[in-house]
Amino acid sequence: MRKLIIAIALTAFAGVTGVQAQTYPSRQVTIVVPFPPGGSTDVVGRIMAEKMRPLLGQPVIIENVGGAGGSIAVGRVARAAPDGYTIDIGQWDTHVGSIIYPLNYDLQKDFEPIGLISVNPQLMVAKKALPADDLKGLVAWMKANPGKITFVNQNAAAQVSGILLQQLTGTQVQFIPYRGAGPAMTDLISGQVDLLVVQGAVALPQVRGGTIKAIANLSPSRSASMPDIPTSDEGGVPGLYMSGWFGFFAPKSTPKDIIDKLNSAMVQVLADPAVRTRFAELGLDVASREQQTPEGLAAFQKAEIEKWWPIIRAANVKPE
Repeated sequence: MRKLIIAIALTAFAGVTGVQAQTYPSRQVTIVVPFPPGGSTDVVGRIMAEKMRPLLGQPVIIENVGGAGGSIAVGRVARAAPDGYTIDIGQWDTHVGSIIYPLNYDLQKDFEPIGLISVNPQLMVAKKALPADDLKGLVAWMKANPGKITFVNQNAAAQVSGILLQQLTGTQVQFIPYRGAGPAMTDLISGQVDLLVVQGAVALPQVRGGTIKAIANLSPSRSASMPDIPTSDEGGVPGLYMSGWFGFFAPKSTPKDIIDKLNSAMVQVLADPAVRTRFAELGLDVASREQQTPEGLAAFQKAEIEKWWPIIRAANVKPE
């Protein structure tokens, strides 16, 4: 009799678990944005949350958690319950470049990739009053005024970009720490800092509005979403590249059926013509359909780690 009762209880529990999995999500889903409001990560996170809400049938909210180059927020996701209700919108800075911080989680083992959202050209932009309009002019001015240029250091990508600029041109910059691209952009517009490397999502509206100027696209080739902005190669500094991308990650051991539901919603949003138009306006190139899969993001992140970790370690990049 006791064995029968246990068997019935286990069967009932399995049934409840199955129903819970089938009905996911049954409550609010939180997308953690690892930077303050106003930056490119925040902008894209809010676009995705708004469009995923009706597809998932539950509220999808944004929670901004800044600090330590996004590593604080990502650590919170790593420690969250693997139930699909807390995910993060990750990127190069948080899921590749954050090795410069003392992490209490493993970037390669503690997350379940959901899918790559976009590949984002990084822009080097300058305050309007800077006496240089392109990369060649910038390098010439920096050499004539050694050590005077102020360079925003809001994340690992920006710091690595500044270090590469110094190494490739024989110049020197003054790094100015910031907690995120939003506050940094505000100060660039007001002329308090000189240079900022940031994703097009936050820079392009200001470039097109004439409040700041684009110096270079830090990509090997021009972007379809910003074809008028020359590359660093064209500007006379070959090899001055920086990667940018967005992707969704969940805590390790999140069930596959939940990952699949989140991925399905993400894929549907990225197929929306209005979203694709909005991404193009922001200077974001939607990831290929193959890269939008969990396997596609896993392979993409692995390749990024293998490319950039040796560079970061060789340059001895440290948080500031």
